[in-house]
Amino acid sequence: MIPARFEYARASSLDEAISLLSSREDPKLLAGGHSLIPAMKLRVARPATLIDIGRLSDLSYVREDGDAVAIGALTRHHDVANSDALHELSPIASYAAGEIGDPMVRHMGTIGGSVAHGDPAGDMPTVLLALDATFVATGPTGSRQIAAKDFFTSLFETALQPNEVLTEIRVPKTAGRGWSYIKFNRRAQDWAIVGVAALNGSAPAIALTNMGLTPLRATAVETALAGGADAAAAAASAAEGTAPPDDAFASAEYRRELAKVLVRRAIEQSMS
Repeated sequence: MIPARFEYARASSLDEAISLLSSREDPKLLAGGHSLIPAMKLRVARPATLIDIGRLSDLSYVREDGDAVAIGALTRHHDVANSDALHELSPIASYAAGEIGDPMVRHMGTIGGSVAHGDPAGDMPTVLLALDATFVATGPTGSRQIAAKDFFTSLFETALQPNEVLTEIRVPKTAGRGWSYIKFNRRAQDWAIVGVAALNGSAPAIALTNMGLTPLRATAVETALAGGADAAAAAASAAEGTAPPDDAFASAEYRRELAKVLVRRAIEQSMS
């Protein structure tokens, strides 16, 4: 498949990228390209201008910052997966990054590109939602912070404004909390048919992959766990409030039943 015709511009700085977003017709940012380019080849996405920010090295980092771990939006999945800081302070994030696609995807794809793409079948959006991460967006008037619960608004849509760049993701430290990320797929590199991120503790967090138009928190399960329910009893309500897709890979009914199984397993793993 061949993408529709587009113009190409390479930004040499964050400020230039923001300026190009504000001045070009129907622009789209290009980071690693592993989400955007396939969509363009299928002509699902047809931007008039591609703005390449993949070489902005100052947006690629992982470092401890106060009570959080700060991750630059252009950090490759491979580097997230192999970060010593995340291994120690937020291991579910590094583990999930290592489960994305195949080595080529992990070496080229970026955490910011995955998040900004807003795919409900993506791994990192679900994990970051469970973590209550914070996203930093930078535009012409400066930077603002967006809570993960407010970031994903609809299918492939986020709270980012058209002239904003996602510049940083702030992940809370979770050292000492049990965790699990489980996904079910046909092949290792496929999108998850259903995935579950679980964090144990006094305020348990459960988030679901590919169970609606956005990644979702399983609030009924969280409430049950906080009330003392065991894993099996809490997981029975995993499908409440969800609207899973019905497609060639699995029916909506299958996903609802699968979610219950995976939620129970994820809870049990996070408690072990």
